[in-house]
Amino acid sequence: MKQRTRVYTHADCYDHQTGEGHPESPQRLALVLEALKASEFSALDWQAAPMGTRAQAELIHDADYYDAILEALPERGIVPLDGGDTVLSPGSWRAVMRCIGAACAAVDDVMLGEAANVFCATRPCGHHAEPDRAMGFCIFNQAAIAAAHASRAYELERVAVVDFDVHHGNGTQAAFAPLPGLFYASCHQSPLYPGTGLRSETGSRNNILNVPLPPGCDSPMFRDRIRMDLLPALRNWAPELIVISAGFDAHRDDPLAGLQLVDADFHWITRELMEVAADTAQGRVVSILEGGYSMAGLTGGVAAHVRALTS
Repeated sequence: MKQRTRVYTHADCYDHQTGEGHPESPQRLALVLEALKASEFSALDWQAAPMGTRAQAELIHDADYYDAILEALPERGIVPLDGGDTVLSPGSWRAVMRCIGAACAAVDDVMLGEAANVFCATRPCGHHAEPDRAMGFCIFNQAAIAAAHASRAYELERVAVVDFDVHHGNGTQAAFAPLPGLFYASCHQSPLYPGTGLRSETGSRNNILNVPLPPGCDSPMFRDRIRMDLLPALRNWAPELIVISAGFDAHRDDPLAGLQLVDADFHWITRELMEVAADTAQGRVVSILEGGYSMAGLTGGVAAHVRALTS
């Protein structure tokens, strides 16, 4: 039987409540799933995201931080973790553990040949979460955890996370910087939150690559920078697995940033990453939903991205 693109999601991911007017809302996931129910995606292999484990979380996060999140969970209402951007509600724990479980199960699927590639349609996003703190809507860093799980469980020597969210994934960078077998490449708007992601930030093992993009960056500039900077460095790393932090807030319609990408750009970069994976990683790609706060930009971007994964 031909391998298909697998999608992990779970209703628990709706139960991370962020409050009225918060950009990272449950509606984001609802619209993503609606877009992927279109007839063109009828061949997708849908699976329920399992619960992650403490051991998986602690591949990246400190034990004290894990305990602090558990202790901070409210019985009702919403409590802030970092001044209000990142919050916890009673349903947040199951949501974030589904994110971890989906990411690790996705790695297992591609490593064992059970799926062609995998998209994790889960929330909240994770790439700002550092080993010891939550920030930027993110509680646990499921993309970093997925990469660490691949390295540990399958003894891979070179795993890459490629992040095309408009915001720099400071959490992934912080976790990977001292580790020799994990590579992080990010293209992101600069200047912009969280203020990290300079070209000079290369990690202690030369395993960090940042490609800052100026406000107003359009499709030709974006593609040129990816071709010139990101793809050669990724190929040089020769990853045995590529994890994508797939954010769609670089879309020109997004209210939180100022890049000018369109749906076709997300299709293009996905195909480029898949070509690298075909050459170095036996085609193994796991993609994890990160940001995207224009509803049209998010759904159009996700559809373009998953269309590329299935092609």
